[in-house]
Amino acid sequence: MRISNVGRVLLVSASMLAGAVAWAQQNQKPPAPVSTDVAVNFTLERSQLVPSVCCFWLKGGSADAAVTFWKGVGVAASLDGEHASNVDNGGVDVNKLSFLAGPRYTWTAWKGGDDHRLTLFGQGLFGVTHGFDGLYPALPTPTTSATSFGMLAGGGANFYLNKHWGIRLIEADYVRSQLPNAAANVQNDLRLSFGVTYHLQAAQTEPVTLTCAASPAVVFAGDPVQVSATAGQLTPKQSVVYSWSGVGATGTGSTANVATANLAPGSYTVNCQVKQGKAGKEGLKPWDAASSTASFTVKPFDPPTGVRCAVAPASLVAGQSATVTASAVSPQNRPLSYSFAATAGAISGSGSTATFNSNGVAAGTVTITCSATDDKGQTATATGAETITEPVVAAPSPEIKKLEERLALHSIFFPTNLPTAAKPDGGLVASQEATLTALATDFKHYQEFKPEAHLILSGHADQRGKPEFNKALSERRVARTKQFLVAAGIPEASIETRGLGSDENLSAAEVKALIEENPELTAAERTRVQKQLGVIVWAQNRRVDVTLSTTGEQSLRQFPFNAADSLTLLDKKNPAGKKLAAPVVTTAK
Repeated sequence: MRISNVGRVLLVSASMLAGAVAWAQQNQKPPAPVSTDVAVNFTLERSQLVPSVCCFWLKGGSADAAVTFWKGVGVAASLDGEHASNVDNGGVDVNKLSFLAGPRYTWTAWKGGDDHRLTLFGQGLFGVTHGFDGLYPALPTPTTSATSFGMLAGGGANFYLNKHWGIRLIEADYVRSQLPNAAANVQNDLRLSFGVTYHLQAAQTEPVTLTCAASPAVVFAGDPVQVSATAGQLTPKQSVVYSWSGVGATGTGSTANVATANLAPGSYTVNCQVKQGKAGKEGLKPWDAASSTASFTVKPFDPPTGVRCAVAPASLVAGQSATVTASAVSPQNRPLSYSFAATAGAISGSGSTATFNSNGVAAGTVTITCSATDDKGQTATATGAETITEPVVAAPSPEIKKLEERLALHSIFFPTNLPTAAKPDGGLVASQEATLTALATDFKHYQEFKPEAHLILSGHADQRGKPEFNKALSERRVARTKQFLVAAGIPEASIETRGLGSDENLSAAEVKALIEENPELTAAERTRVQKQLGVIVWAQNRRVDVTLSTTGEQSLRQFPFNAADSLTLLDKKNPAGKKLAAPVVTTAK
């Protein structure tokens, strides 16, 4: 069978058109419902008498109908009739009638408003072609009519102006017939068609839809949440299956429940899905399934409210106690626990009641805080105030006053470099032992009135030694002083010691002022002493000061110039051959 070049081009074009249409149709979901298209066309067909004689045009009309039943696939049938007069000036007419049927594929390439749309189709039809009232040179005798196999392959474009009516913009087909022509007995023709179309379509299949909603949308942890699914476009008598996932959602039908007891505050999403179809085969078609989501929020519990902190009585004398009562309300009726704190004093208790103790608290206002905490760890606080007043203290008796004056009378002085590390129990001269003996007697008597009183001993050294040496020397001096006082009957716990070394030494100006204020010296003695001010400054700083804790008064730092052993205390070098007083141990009576 011989096919002309024009026929080959038409065949390839039709195949490409059909392939493009088929490829584009793959994304059409869901498939269009069954539809029918009918067209009435004017046709022009370019034909030939024999392959070596070209060409003439047949004119006529056609009517075709196509039924599309699945994803653009359908069948079509056409009835065509064409006529040509005086072909090749040979006085021969050609009349042809064809009935063809076969598959057609239709694709909607574009849609606009008001049902405007452009559709493309490709087809391959087969059937019968009948020629009549012409001349058909067949063997053994030419005839005026003949019938043969016929086929058509090609495609076209329809533009619809509304839901039903449209225009066939063009249809181009390769047409083949096998009528006798005294040569190859084959006709390879090109047919062009234009016309009017009418479209009739069943109701469109709509995809399944699904919406899901959570109720309530905002909850506290532990409150139930129900999620409901509403499906649309379901087909009656089809099996429908729902499924759920996310944050512990459980359900098999159109509703699911979510347990929120263990969920932290925040936003959560539940996934829902519906499928329809035959039982056991639901959702096999993409348009028979739909998914959606529903969200809900778990909000934190509200903290306790209405916290109160009541203190009774509101005013205390230092050392007394008060009762503190706390109260609060949980908006969600959560269990509450209470705790208490105070800016001074001590507070303790259980439940909603506590006791405040003001022992040792200075006069002023103490803030008391009451805290209410629920079982979720959320806390709210309130404060109360307690006013503390000093207890009324009787004026000290004249005897106590005299004791306090005597206890602040004298500092204790040491010779140069004493006591030594080798002999820490030495260093006290007789005059200073006598001063300490009197101090111990007065302090023991004073503790009968004020047992809480204690002595603070601060040791010093002159500036000639290195800081480390002076520090150790001053510590030995306060230790020796404490040792003497303890031996004299003062409780060790009532004595506090500090070794300052050469820190906080008296300056020359301060020593000069002390000399001028010393009532034990005459004017002539002051003049004579001040001529040796440098030596006296050193001696003045080899001392232990005594401070009484109850009054804060410090001992007078006046050097004992009139003591029998004052020269020993003044000596810059601890002179050889001078015998210092031996330590005295006194037993308290």
